[in-house]
Amino acid sequence: MSPGVEAAVHALESRLAHIARLAVAVSGGVDSLTLAAVAHARLGENATMFHAVSPAVPPEATERTRSLAARFGWRLRVLDAGEFSDPEYLRNPVNRCYFCKSNLYGSIARHTDAQLVSGTNRDDLGDYRPGLDAAAQHGVRHPYVECGINKAGVRAIAARLGLDGVAELPAAPCLSSRLETGIRVTPAALGLVHAVESAVGRRLQAGTVRCRVRGTGVSVELDEAAFARAGAEGPGLRQQVEALCAARGYPGTVEFTRYRMGSAFLRD
Repeated sequence: MSPGVEAAVHALESRLAHIARLAVAVSGGVDSLTLAAVAHARLGENATMFHAVSPAVPPEATERTRSLAARFGWRLRVLDAGEFSDPEYLRNPVNRCYFCKSNLYGSIARHTDAQLVSGTNRDDLGDYRPGLDAAAQHGVRHPYVECGINKAGVRAIAARLGLDGVAELPAAPCLSSRLETGIRVTPAALGLVHAVESAVGRRLQAGTVRCRVRGTGVSVELDEAAFARAGAEGPGLRQQVEALCAARGYPGTVEFTRYRMGSAFLRD
C-alpha cells in the first residue's frame, strides 16, 4: 500500500482520537462514508453516525449508509434535519446551502453533545460553499481539512479500507442543487430530478448525469461519453425523458448538454 495513503490514514486516525467523542454527519457520499469508517475503526462506540433523510437526499444514499452501518457495526442514527420546514431554504436563495447545513447541524446537536465533524475535504475550500459558514457557527470540525487530505486522498483511503464501491462513487451533491437559484424547492421538483437522473443514468450508463430545472425548462447534463451515447440514441431517449417530465408537471422540450459543474447556481 502506498506510504502516502498509510500516512494519511494514520494522521486522520490520530486527529480523530484526540477529539475522542464524535458525531459524524454522513450524507451517503464517499467523503462522509469514509470518515465514518475511520471514526468507527478508531473510536468504536465513541463515534455516532448521523444521517438525515429528506426529499433532497437520494434514497440510494440512505440505503448505502444503512448497508455499511450494518456491515461494520456503526452506531447510526437516522433523522429528519427539518430543512423543509425552513422557508429560507425552500425559497432557494444563492446561499441555500447555508440554511440546509444550519438545519442539519442544529438537528444533530439536539441529539448529542459530541463533537460534530464533517466530510469536507481540502478541495472543497476552493468553491463557494455557504454551508461552511453554518459549520463554523455550530463548531463543526473538518478532519480531512485539518490533515490536508483532498478528494483523491479520500478515495485512496476508502480503497485502503476495502469500502466496496465507495471509493469510485461519483460526486453527488444534494438534489436541491439541481434547481436553478430562485426556483422554489419542492418535493415534486426533487422527485422529478431523481426520476430523470435514474432513468437516464441507467439507459446511458452515465458516470455523471444532472437534471437541471431552470426557469426556461428542464435540461439534462452528461459526461462526455454519456453525451455521445445520448446522441447515438436518436429521438427515443429525448421522448422518454420529456414524457417523464410531462407526467410530473414539467411539460416541454428537454435539452441534452455536456456537464457543467454548478450550472444551476446563479450568483450576482
